[in-house]
Parts: sequence; C-alpha cells; structure tokens
Amino acid sequence: MSLFDSLFQPKRIALIGASSDEKRTTSRPQRFLQKHGFSGEILPVNPGRAEIFGIKAWKSIDDIAGCIDHAYILLNGKDAVSALAACGKRGVKAASILAGGFADAGAAGASLQDELVQIVKDTGIRLVGPNSIGTVSTDPPMALTANAAFAVDKLRTGNWGLVSQSGSLIGALLSRADARGIGFSRLISVGNEVDLKVGEIADLLVDDPKTRAILLFMETLRDGERLARAARRAHAAGKPVVAYKLGRSDIGQELARSHTGAIAGSDATFDAFCRRHGIARVSMFESLVDVPALLVDRPPSSNKGATGKRVAVATTTGGGAAMVVDNMAVAGLDIAGPPQELVDWLKPLGIAAGEGKLVDLTLAGAKPEIVSGTIERLLADDNNDAAIFVVGSSAQFNPELAVEPLLKFANSKKPFAVSLTPAAEKSLALLTAAGVPAFRHPESCAEAMALCLLRPTPQQEPKLSEPSIAARDALEAGRSSGFDERRATALFAALGVPAAKSMSVPDVRRVTAAVEEVGAPVALKILSADIAHKTEAGGVALGLPDGQTAAVAAREMEKRVTAYAPKAKLDGFLVQKMERGLAEVILGFRRDPLVGPTITVGLGGVLAEIYKDAATRLAPVDETEAMQMIGEVKGLATIRGYRNLPKGDVAALARVISAFSALAHSAFGDVSEAEINPLLVKSDGVVAVDGLVVLR
Repeated sequence: MSLFDSLFQPKRIALIGASSDEKRTTSRPQRFLQKHGFSGEILPVNPGRAEIFGIKAWKSIDDIAGCIDHAYILLNGKDAVSALAACGKRGVKAASILAGGFADAGAAGASLQDELVQIVKDTGIRLVGPNSIGTVSTDPPMALTANAAFAVDKLRTGNWGLVSQSGSLIGALLSRADARGIGFSRLISVGNEVDLKVGEIADLLVDDPKTRAILLFMETLRDGERLARAARRAHAAGKPVVAYKLGRSDIGQELARSHTGAIAGSDATFDAFCRRHGIARVSMFESLVDVPALLVDRPPSSNKGATGKRVAVATTTGGGAAMVVDNMAVAGLDIAGPPQELVDWLKPLGIAAGEGKLVDLTLAGAKPEIVSGTIERLLADDNNDAAIFVVGSSAQFNPELAVEPLLKFANSKKPFAVSLTPAAEKSLALLTAAGVPAFRHPESCAEAMALCLLRPTPQQEPKLSEPSIAARDALEAGRSSGFDERRATALFAALGVPAAKSMSVPDVRRVTAAVEEVGAPVALKILSADIAHKTEAGGVALGLPDGQTAAVAAREMEKRVTAYAPKAKLDGFLVQKMERGLAEVILGFRRDPLVGPTITVGLGGVLAEIYKDAATRLAPVDETEAMQMIGEVKGLATIRGYRNLPKGDVAALARVISAFSALAHSAFGDVSEAEINPLLVKSDGVVAVDGLVVLR
C-alpha cells in the first residue's frame, strides 16, 4: 500500500488506546469513523475491554492478524513512544500520535520526541505528529480524527485538500467552509512534524485526482525544499497552493546580528519563498476558504506579478463597492471604467454610468435584467481583466433580484466574483453551489482578485557560477583571522562590488601617513572582527580634514571602543576616502533558518532598522529581479527618477545586488549573514563604504 493510501485511504485502522467512554477525546476517532461511513476495518486496541462500541477490542497490536495500514496512537508520553515502537516492529505502514507534550513541552518532552525520531529511522514507519488531531478523507469517507468539529451529521465532499500545523484550526476551517456549502477532499493535522511534514504531504496531494487546490495553515516552515518542489509540481498540474502563515510580527528577530535580519524578519523571507515558488499567500484566515474558488482552473499571471491589471466594478451599494475598490487599490489593482457600450445602454434607463469608474446601479434598484446586462457588457469589455459585482441589501432580502441573475456567469472565461455587503448566507450558498466565487468580506474579495490576477508563476533560480580564486582567498582570509570591515569589503570586491579607496593601519602612529595616501577628507573606523556595529561602539568618525585631526580622533576612538567592548580584539584602524552619493542603500545577505539564503535591499544608513523600507527575495537573484526589488523600495524613488532630482545608476545597483547574492553558493556555506550599509548610489556607479560578514 502506498503512503498516500495509508494516510488517506487505509483499509485497516488500529486505534491504540481507544476508549469506550463517549465523554473522552480518545473515543472520538472510532465514533467518527463509524458515524461517517468508514467501510474498512476498525481495530480498537485496549487491554481492559473486550469490545468498544460494538466492535471487538484487542489487548495489543501484536494480537491482530494481518496487515495494518494505519495506527492512530491515543496514548500519552512514554506509552505513546512504546506504542510507536511496537507499530514499527509490527510493520505498520503509517502511524499518527494524538498527544502533545513532546518538543512542544520543554526539555523532557524533547527527549521523548528524540526517541520517536529514532524509531522512525530504525523501523521505517512513517509518522504523523505527535500532536496530530487526525487525518480525514471525504471520498471515500475516513474520519480518523479526535477533532470535535467532526461530530457534524454529514461530511461534505469537496476538492480542496488542507494541510495544517494546527489541529484545532482544521475544525474551524471545516465549520466555516461547511456553512458556505464548501467541502474538502483531504484534511490532515501534522502537529510537531517529527517525520511527515507539510511539504511531503502537499506533494502527495499534487497527485491526488480528487484534490484540485492545496490549502496550508502554517505556523513555521520545517521542510522548505520539499514544499518548494510540491508547489512547483502543483503549478504544473494546475493546482493552486494557498498558504496562511502566522508570524507577521518581529518577535524573535533580536537574535540577528545584522541590520538585515531585523529588517527582513521571518515574515518577509516567507513572502520571498512564496513568490519564488508560486505559492499564493493570504493575509486573512477567512481567505483560506474564500480564495481558492477564484484560483482553481485559472493559471497564474505570466507577467511575474507586475501591476497594471484592471478590474471593472459594478454595484448596488456605493459604500460596499468603495470598500472593495479601496482594498484592491492597496493590493496593486487598477479600477477600469465602464465601456461606452454599457454607458449608452444604461443611459435610457436613467443610470449615469460614465461619470466615474464604478457602475453604480443603486438608484435604478436591483432589477435582474439590468444586473445581468451590466455584467455581460463588463465581461465582454477588452479594457478590463476581471469584473466584480458588489451586492447590497437585496442579497439578504431579495436574492432573486440581484443574485440569481449572476448564476449564469459561473464559468465565465474572464475572472468574475461577487462581494456581498450584508450577512446574506442564503445568497452566499446559492452562488457557491452554482460555482460563482462569492465573498463575505471586501478585504477577502480584493485579496482573492489580486492573487488571481497578480500572483506570479514559479520562478527559475538563477544559475550560480563557481566563485573566483580571489573570492575563495578572501573568504579563507576571513575564516582564519576573523572578518573585520577590511576583510569583508575585500570579499565583496572579489564578488564584484566596488569599494571606497581605503587603507588599514595597525595603530594610531600610522594614521597620519594613511590619510596622506588615501587623500583627505577621510572616514576613520575601528577594525575589529568582534564588533558588528562600529557606530554603536563609537568606532566611526567622518569627514576628517587632515592626518593630524585623524590621529587625534583615532586615540579618542580607541578609548571609547575599549570602554564599550573591553573584551573585543582591536586590529587597528581603517582610513577610508569620504564618498558621496545620491542615496544610501543597505544590501544584506542572510541564510534564513526557514527558507535558506535571502537577499535584501532597502533604504540604508543608521536608521535602516527604523524605516524597514526594504525588499527581500530568495538568493540568488538575477539583474531583472534585482531591478524589481529596487522598484519596491519607496525611499529609492528619488534615484529611479522623481521630478527633477538627479537619477542614480540603478542599473549598476542591480548588477551589484545580483553579484552580492552569489553568497548563496555552497562555497560560502558558513557565511550566515553579510551586509553593506551603506552602499552609495551615484549618478555613475555605486560604491560600498562599509561591510559586515558573520560566520556560523
């Protein structure tokens, strides 16, 4: 039996620790299997019972003859570990563990989880969990779960698969979808992901003919490479992957030593992961249920997420439509005005449709023939890419007027959606049953349309050439002696990043001569691999006009830095030619623990962390993608061309971003973070005036 069948279509299921007490959670899996029509064999295991709910109970799993496709372990702690070991020894293909209290519960629990890991390695059994509330299929029915939400009278079938790292939220999504008339094909709670993780299970669903969209509820990312593969395969199969992930706050970023880590954060890097691999990330929990209807059978845009898509909007409520339009504008969509044919058609009916971009039918009332004729003409207009109809109170009280006329547009070639302003459950169910994407919230409607029109296809990762001898030598020098700014900029220069003219000296006595060599005015910086941020340590002095002034500044600097970091090893000073540019950019590389190598470009300087005006991608990037990143940074509008301000050399900046992203190469695998802040953008070229490299 395949892994997919063991998880979602098993024929024989053992319930280890099954209870005959209906009040106990451990009784639910058997009750739900029986309630929802599981046609296979249920094998309760409980040494204290001869039968449970009319089915023979077994004293141990070893007493059961024949193969067992799936075992749901309903025991806690050490007992659960022992049960998994018995299942592995017995040759059970797959098992799930309900209980928590493993790595989610401190050191003692983590030790128990390590034992689970070892059992999986030793026996080859595949494990879901621990902390898994179960696995469910609707066709054929198989409700192997302890989630109370499955006490519903009937499981609604559907064609969306759900993989969740939270067990309880499976029930929340089930209830929300059921209220809309939406069903699922498969649902699975992966819990702590000791073995089977989101990516591998999503990959299984790509090949499932009963699943047409894959929905992910995520708290973290533990198997980025496998999920990336699944997302790309899903795109090739025409199945959208939609993800909702917690973690939009900055909690946990204080461990990053570079400014880049604080700017990008785990949320920005997950966005970059989704962008690279074609995953539609949603910002609202409700959107996991709402969005797929607009994405299924509609391939992603081929314009790699470029803006410029236009949506026509008609409505019977001006305020409701304004909310949808406002959210679409924030999402990057433009609003298309009505075609002249529609304006001319509505004019004899007393509707002035050409006075604004919205087609407001409010004063005409919700008349079926007007609603239908308006949508027909909007969908036929070549000057828009999609249409939305926003329905007011008639959706709640008179669905036959403004909702029923919309049902015939269910299979429109052009994307079409309906947003209901009031709480109109009957209309919502009516539209859903007919296959018309319908939304309860303007935010979710706008988000779905933006993803439908703007989500990019999976992007090919740029090829990395082998690092030059100079780059390898610079890396080795930093490894052996530590990366101070001098060695960091040497590595960056070897990658193709121009650096300001500079000279390093071992002590104060050499500073004056170095200034004469470099040419005043100069910047003076302390050199130490132990000090990541020199400004904070008092280790930077700018605009020094001559050698004598620089020497005095060096003595004072040495005192300040020693007081700030008494244990830091000081390697002298860097004397650097003062440079000027049109803009200061921060350029950072970070080997993110979740998604791997990332590259970030943003507004630089000492306030970079405060502004957090940056764009992040998975590394490496080519010059085209680097140019897109530059375009996303608001603070760089001045150098892109703003009014009569001088333009910066954004082409040179894009080349440097791409060159810097080569740190993603495996040869630099021990570089955890690297940063240039600032990188000065000039009218002709760019120049790095500071550098940081952090090794693992």
